[in-house]
Amino acid sequence: MFNYRDHIISSALTIKDALSIIDQQGLIANVLFVVDGDGKLVGSISDGDIRRGLLKDIGINDAVSQVMRTEFKFLYKDNITPAALAAFRENGIFFVPVVDATQHVTDILNLHTYRIALPVDAIMMAGGKGQRLLPLTKDTPKPLLPVGDKPIIEHNIDRLAMHGISNIYLSVNYLADQLVRYFGDGAAKQLNIGYIRENEPLGTIGSVKMVETYEHDTLLVMNSDLLTNIDFHEFYTEFKNQDADMAIAATSYHVDIPYAVLEADGDNVIHSLKEKPRYTYYSNAGIYLMKKSVIDHIPDAQFYNVTDLIEALVGMKKKVVSFPILGYWLDIGKHEDYRKAQEDIKHLKL
Repeated sequence: MFNYRDHIISSALTIKDALSIIDQQGLIANVLFVVDGDGKLVGSISDGDIRRGLLKDIGINDAVSQVMRTEFKFLYKDNITPAALAAFRENGIFFVPVVDATQHVTDILNLHTYRIALPVDAIMMAGGKGQRLLPLTKDTPKPLLPVGDKPIIEHNIDRLAMHGISNIYLSVNYLADQLVRYFGDGAAKQLNIGYIRENEPLGTIGSVKMVETYEHDTLLVMNSDLLTNIDFHEFYTEFKNQDADMAIAATSYHVDIPYAVLEADGDNVIHSLKEKPRYTYYSNAGIYLMKKSVIDHIPDAQFYNVTDLIEALVGMKKKVVSFPILGYWLDIGKHEDYRKAQEDIKHLKL
């Protein structure tokens, strides 16, 4: 377990003691951050800094202030942004101290694992009967079918949590009580999990309107029967950068033509020939980000699909954009999909 306090030392500590601490940390981190007598951050020190100091005849029992770097990177706690973290990672810096206005350390970010909490409420559609997966879904709701060591939906909930999304609603109908018993209020995962109960099917997005108050101004809606390693931070960043009303995650679909394709005009005059071309199309991946205000366009207590909403927004000239998923994505709808998921999960890092 990474504890940032283990990586903070006093400027009066000896080089020998600092080297011992770095050795104890092993592969977790090979850098320590140095504070003065008032607890203010004044430097950083690595095993490389110590080696260079010893080569300059600085004694191993001298204070670390003799070899520490006084020029180092840090973040203010109110300025932790995805762009800033991306810049550190691109420069190979994975341990970053966070300070307050008085230069006191409040945290050290391990960028191998750290993700910013996204200001998003998530709604997962988990009410379908999964009829194409019968008899597996006769007594078990499809989202609770196991893939590897846990249910399909739990892979998605854990991925949302990894990206700092803690407010999650499950839209439930078929065998709903099983889902409620399995996840409860989410406290076991340090999440806030609520339930939207559809007394009758409301389509693929109609139930989103049933929540009285969402905490955040951005909603993430997704199907619960997906297996994907989508980067929700990249998705959210693109959504905000585009100032879109809605963003649709898309997965690529390739069509290979086994013959040469002739391209001709209206008079059948050929202008080009493409030998066995591949055409790429992008399909709806069942994951959406939208401004909270968009739900005003969803009718109350009516069957309503997300495709209806998309068409309505486009018709109103709202900004609807796509976000291509460059990683893994699988819609578990049929038995062959479920079998594929069981094999793929052995090699995926979700």
